[in-house]
Amino acid sequence: MRFLITGTAGFIGFHLAKRLLADGHDVQGVDALTPYYDVELKKRRHAVLAGSNRFTAHIANIEDAKKLASIHEGANPDVIVHLAAQAGVRYSLENPEVYVRTNVDGTFNLLEIMRRKPPRHFMLASTSSVYGANKQMPFRETERADHPLTLYAATKKAGELMAHSYSHLFDIPTTAFRFFTVYGPWGRPDMALFKFVDATLKGKPIDVYGEGRMSRDFTFVDDLVEAIVRLAPLAPARGSPSDAIDSLSPAAPHRVVNIGGGTPVELTHFIEAIETKLGRKAIRNLMPMQQGDVTDTFANADLLEKLTGYRPSTKIEEGVGKFVDWYREYFKV
Repeated sequence: MRFLITGTAGFIGFHLAKRLLADGHDVQGVDALTPYYDVELKKRRHAVLAGSNRFTAHIANIEDAKKLASIHEGANPDVIVHLAAQAGVRYSLENPEVYVRTNVDGTFNLLEIMRRKPPRHFMLASTSSVYGANKQMPFRETERADHPLTLYAATKKAGELMAHSYSHLFDIPTTAFRFFTVYGPWGRPDMALFKFVDATLKGKPIDVYGEGRMSRDFTFVDDLVEAIVRLAPLAPARGSPSDAIDSLSPAAPHRVVNIGGGTPVELTHFIEAIETKLGRKAIRNLMPMQQGDVTDTFANADLLEKLTGYRPSTKIEEGVGKFVDWYREYFKV
């Protein structure tokens, strides 16, 4: 099939595009190469993808509606996977305006394009952060998620809601998938795994928020990609939810799906896995919870498994090990 992916120089977009190319699909990638983190890392991801003649890169900002429309017209995609976003929970406290421009305005531009020419399937990246202040665990797609704790989460929920309205009005088959703490090789330098490995190898302390008592439903990037690939041909159709766990909208061909393994790991255990792989102890600087943080995340993956027959299962020790191996090779340490 022909895929148009926004954010192909990003962590998840790179891995998804790489997998789709290996499977024989054509991929048109859109990325602005913004300097939120190391642009060279983004360029090197794109350089890997450029090794396939099935990949075409477009350096463009999704906030540029005219350029985005031109790219879409030339790509004529069967499936659109919208991954481009301003990421980072904490950064949204410092630069909130960029989250609105990219995550809301950029998503709106893409929806307007699809309004005129819907793809077979629109796949929208959301986040477990939309569950916000929810206390019922594990998080289920059929539960309300109306209490986001950060602007980042609010903009991602806004994307889900805008996509639902366009799905209803213009028959755009849409799946919004909610990621749970994705990690792995080629990961973002602003995320905990990258920072912890980098600091520990350099003998520097790591800031451990919540004094290490938090837990996260960590999802290895290859598991995430496998789930997306399996969901791609399963475009929602209008109708009623098939059962109590189905999040299909009663008013649109729109569904929300968690992508997580449902196996939360305490932050202390996560750090221990890093220490074991590196063969050295981290210097832990215990810190209080940060503003906007949640204590725990925990995915219910029943709907994903029902739809695809798949559930993420990579153990944290294996996933951390693969990241460290990549880090050592990439930085020659």
